[in-house]
Amino acid sequence: MPEVTFYVLQSQSINDRYLFACKLIEKAYRSGHFCYVLTGSDEQSQIIDDLLWTFRAGSFIPHQQYTGETPAVEKVVLIGSLNAPQNWQKTLINLSSQYPQDFELAERILEILDNSEETKEAGRNRYRRYQQAGVALATHKIEQ
Repeated sequence: MPEVTFYVLQSQSINDRYLFACKLIEKAYRSGHFCYVLTGSDEQSQIIDDLLWTFRAGSFIPHQQYTGETPAVEKVVLIGSLNAPQNWQKTLINLSSQYPQDFELAERILEILDNSEETKEAGRNRYRRYQQAGVALATHKIEQ
C-alpha cells in the first residue's frame, strides 16, 4: 500500500497550486524519482508541461506529456490524464479531482489541494476513500 500525503495550500489560486506541484516534481526528480503527474485534462497537462520549463530560472526537469505511448526514455517525468504506465507508478502526483485508478501500485501519492471549496471537497472524498482502503495518510498545511 502506498503512503499518501495531502498538501493543503492556504491560497485559493490554481496557479499557486500548479507552482507548488512544480516544486514537488523538481524535488522528486532531484531525489532520483521520475514521477507521474496525473491531471484532470489535456489542458491541465499542457499547463504543467509549460510551467516546468519556466517556473524556476535554471531548473531543468526532463518531462513530456503522456498520451498512451510508452516513452522511449525511462528517465523522464510524465504528465497526463490517463492511468500511469508501468515504470512510472512508484510516485504519483495527483492534480486531478479523481481517485487514481490502480493507486495500490504506487509507493507514494502526493495530493495537492488549494483552498477552494471545490478542490477541498474532492480532496476530502479521496481522503475518505484512501482511509477506507487502509492507506497511511499524512496532511501538511502549506503557508505561502
